Amino acid sequence: MAERTPLHEQTSAAGAVFVEEAGFLVPAHFGNAVAEYHAARTAAVLVDQSPRGKIEVRGADAARFLHNLTTNDILSLTPGAGCEAFLTTAKAKVIACLLIYRHASPVDPPGFSLDVAAGAADKVIQYLDRYLISEQVEFTNHTAAFAQMHLAGPRAAALLEQILGDANLPVGLLQHTEVRFDGKDKSWLRRHDALGLPGYDLVCPVEQAANIWQRLLQAGAQPAGYEACEILRIEAGLPREGADIDETTFAPEVGRSIATICYTKGCYLGQESIVMARDRGQVNRTLVGVRLPDGPVPPGSRLFAEDKEVGRITSSVHSPRLGMGLGLAYVRRGHQEPGTKLQVERAGKRLPAEVTQVPI
Repeated sequence: MAERTPLHEQTSAAGAVFVEEAGFLVPAHFGNAVAEYHAARTAAVLVDQSPRGKIEVRGADAARFLHNLTTNDILSLTPGAGCEAFLTTAKAKVIACLLIYRHASPVDPPGFSLDVAAGAADKVIQYLDRYLISEQVEFTNHTAAFAQMHLAGPRAAALLEQILGDANLPVGLLQHTEVRFDGKDKSWLRRHDALGLPGYDLVCPVEQAANIWQRLLQAGAQPAGYEACEILRIEAGLPREGADIDETTFAPEVGRSIATICYTKGCYLGQESIVMARDRGQVNRTLVGVRLPDGPVPPGSRLFAEDKEVGRITSSVHSPRLGMGLGLAYVRRGHQEPGTKLQVERAGKRLPAEVTQVPI
């Protein structure tokens, strides 16, 4: 039976229609996903993301340990900074997508928080633990102890300033800071454009979740669910673990190398395969945007150039901005340029499709 998040009563009272995600009930929508989408683009929406995994990594060797097992430069993170990274196999297949934050307190040795996909915390800890030999590193799964919300939209910062007063909001992407609501236990505010819009992740003790949620709604945020978030995410061209990324995905194929991969950090697990791909100057396939004039198609739908299969759709939605379907797909090289005409297979028929630039 699916678990309820710490915000289940609040989202239910707001009219949520629920769907299951990674063993949790989360809002799919609050009556009108398209209205929630437009609210995100014009004002601010509030999303319950409590099922996301929250892992703390501490110990004298924590920084070096994470540096050696992930694709980005962890040693260079300053207090309050964060980065996006992949945890990969030796062949650079993606085990997990990570947001890694160095704790804001300037202590030595530093501690880190990992934000991972819903349901992935135990898998990530088990994988990291496999490589723990004599290093002084401890992992703690804090997922159940904290709620997580995402506030997104052009008015997101103004709403937070209204509630937090003189608190300095994090400005740079993946910067974060400690905040207190009404003088209570500290929460963490992270600058994160998870939907391609100005956004903030707010992680707080479960005991504070209901109060903070209500205060943000009273300040003007509108609740939004999974369906609106998927539209925004795909329009922004942002891949999601479990939909567009799995353990068969070669990290450089995802198209986020600038954000996730450091080529100057020295040795790490998966480095050899990643550097070889860079030196070749190409990978066999890359995640791209695809216009779908006849509407969304199921994940796994095949893409063709004439009679040759050249790719597969990983996720798709109806895009209000385009007035048609829009998807993300892995497409083979030679067919990735925006404007390339393809066909997508649906119910035994070949329908028009076109590679497009994302974000749109």
